[in-house]
Parts: sequence; C-alpha cells; structure tokens
Amino acid sequence: MTSAAQAQPQAAPPASLPGAFASPGPTDAGSDLWQRFGLEAALAAALPDLIALRRHLHAHPELSGQEQQTAALISGELRALGWRVREAVGRTGVLAEIGPEGPGVPLVALRVDMDALPVEERTGVAWASTHQGLMHACGHDLHSAVGLGVARLLAPLAAQLSGRIRLLFQPAEETAEGAAWMVADGAMEGVDALFGVHVFPSLAVGSIGVRIGSLTAAAGELEVEVLGEGGHGARPHQSIDAIWIAARVVSGLQEAISRRLDALHPVVVSFGRIEGGKAYNVIADHVRLLGTVRCLDLEVHARLPGWIEDTVQALCQGYGGEARVRYRCIAPPVKNDGRLTQLLAEAATDLLGRDQVIWLEQPSLGAEDFAQLQGDTPATMFRLGVAGPNGCTPLHSNRFDPDEGALAVGVKVLALSLLRWIGQQAPAGGGPQP
Repeated sequence: MTSAAQAQPQAAPPASLPGAFASPGPTDAGSDLWQRFGLEAALAAALPDLIALRRHLHAHPELSGQEQQTAALISGELRALGWRVREAVGRTGVLAEIGPEGPGVPLVALRVDMDALPVEERTGVAWASTHQGLMHACGHDLHSAVGLGVARLLAPLAAQLSGRIRLLFQPAEETAEGAAWMVADGAMEGVDALFGVHVFPSLAVGSIGVRIGSLTAAAGELEVEVLGEGGHGARPHQSIDAIWIAARVVSGLQEAISRRLDALHPVVVSFGRIEGGKAYNVIADHVRLLGTVRCLDLEVHARLPGWIEDTVQALCQGYGGEARVRYRCIAPPVKNDGRLTQLLAEAATDLLGRDQVIWLEQPSLGAEDFAQLQGDTPATMFRLGVAGPNGCTPLHSNRFDPDEGALAVGVKVLALSLLRWIGQQAPAGGGPQP
C-alpha cells in the first residue's frame, strides 16, 4: 500500500448504522467459537513458528510479480496443514481452501499480500533483508504471516465447517496489478464476502482501526514528458530549458489544485521521480516526471486526467515547451461494507476489548488494489496497529519495523471473524460445530 495521510481515530462506533446487527448473544451460533475450539491455546502454540516465518519472509523479500520463492514457501506450509492449494493464480499468487464444496455452500475469502519494495533496509534487525535494495517496508511479510496463522488455526476445523474458507495470497499489490491478475484467474468466483488487513503505524500494537465506507482513495499514475530545446548552459536564452519548465509543472500543478479545484474534495499530486539532462553545462531538451494522483471523490477522479492534461499543456506552452501526458488509473477506492465491518469490530471487541477497537474518522489517501478484488462483493479491510513503545516509522520507510505483537492480534481477529461469518450463514443451530 502506498503511503499517504493517516486517518484520524474516532472514540466510538457510529450511533446509528444502517444494516447493522447486534452482537451475537450467548446462544447464537458463533458467539463462543474462540473458547469452544480452544483457539487461544492453538495460537499460543503456533506463534513461535509464525514469527519465525515472518522473519524469514522479511529477510528474503521479492518484488511485485517476482514472488516465486515466497509463494513456494506459503504453498508448502498450506499443503502441510491440509488446505487445498492452487498455485500460479494471478501469475505468482496462491489460492487455498478448506471446508465443504458444492453449489450453495457459503464462501468467505481472506486476502493478504506478499510483495516487497525497492528500498534499501536500514532497520538493523537481525532478520533484515538479505537482498540488497529490496525490503518489506510495507508490512506484507507480516500480512502473509497473519494469513498463515489463520490457516494454522482453522485447518483442524475443516470437517466441522458449514461454509468454505478461501485464502488469497496476492502478488504485486505495490504496483496495483496483482488483484486484477487474480480476478482474471477466477480467484473471486463464488465469493460471498471478503476480508482484508493492512498494518497501520499510527495505531498502537494490540489495537485495530475500523471504518465503514471509504477507507482508501482512488489512485492514478501520472507520467509527464516535458520537451524543450537543448543548448549551451552559458546561453540559456538561446534554448528552451526543459528542466526549468518541468520545475514550473511540479509547482504549477500544486498551485492549480489549491485554486482551481474544490478544497472539500481533496486531490493529492506527488512526483516521486524526475529524469532529465545529460551534462552539467548543457541545457536539457527532455525531462520525464513520474508521479501519483490520489482523490476520494470518484466524480472528481474521473475528471482529473483531462484537467491535468490541460493544466500541464498550458504551463509548458506558456514557457515555450511542449508536453506529453499519460495517466493510468491504478485502483478505485476501498469501500467497507457496513455489516461485515460491524461483524469484524464485534469479534475484535470480544477478543481485544472495546478500547482497542478504534473507529477511524477519516479515510486515507493511500491506495489499495484490494478494491479490484472486492468489485460488487461485500468486503471490509481493517487497520492493524503495529506501533511499539517507541512508535513506528511510516510505511515505505527504510527503517519500518512493526511490532511483532501485532501478528497474534491479526490472526485472532480474522480467524474469529471468518468463523462467525460462516455461523451467521447457517440456519438456526447450524454453523461450525465442535
């Protein structure tokens, strides 16, 4: 997930929620599954292995679309637990299932991502990346370990489930390609509900953040080529300086956003890469800018490519240059379903305590291709607190070091949420049975 503004916590859930339901009572299916199946003891027994797996994944990161070794390790772990496994789903993705098959069987899915970033690690931990220039700087190693932890806890219950559970270990989230690859390979076929998780440095370990509705922004990738005319550095007046014009494009877009777009519908344009010039004393005739665009309002987002094109062309032409502008939509916003979010929040409240379930007041301008998976399927993603006693650096930092105590929290919340969802699909007295 790309880093962006952090959402602010809200102390309590919404007072009135359309479609919400009360917490299951003591006689309701799913109300005591955690205790009934002895999952606390099972998690305690599994946790050392899960931490070791997470550290191995952290030490051996792989870039988007190149997660072959990560996928092989995950597939082997899942098969050893008795899950039905399909590899190469979405190129390097992994799909695994337990529970009954056949028509009419409720199907719930959990998605976790696997890829790392082109970042040189500077954490100094003993399990730091062994691959130069690559790092799990966004917590996907922890996400994968959470998915394996859920697999570990639920595998012994396979014969007792009245619904099917599907795990999706997704590649290429950082490039916003992997979800579409998995969808194209049928990963979401038949899925009735979808859960997801992402680490969140703004929340303390032991807590989670939940939100109904918009969780992340729509995102796009922007490429601008500025075309000028080269010349001698001593005589810039005889040239058209592409670097100078590119600087005007970067600053001019920010100024235009603040004066030509509605401030009530925030838009963020950030350039992360600039390429141009061949020598210190030669005026550059070509500069390439690469950046990202974020917006919460879908109508505004739909108009942005044309607006950016017009603005950039006007800026470049005003200084004697030309421009080529390319815009690619990366991902729509993640929209959390009310009922699923409430179910997850209640499971977390029962496990962690009410004070540890934080209702987030604002969405994030970060992007998540989880939205490509959800489509029209009811889905929810929650934020997993990873800040230790000394806090936690932001996502994508080369010093990002989440507190591993979050691993158990993520496993608990998701395992119970999946079981409760299945229990709620069954007739009275149905659902998972001991």
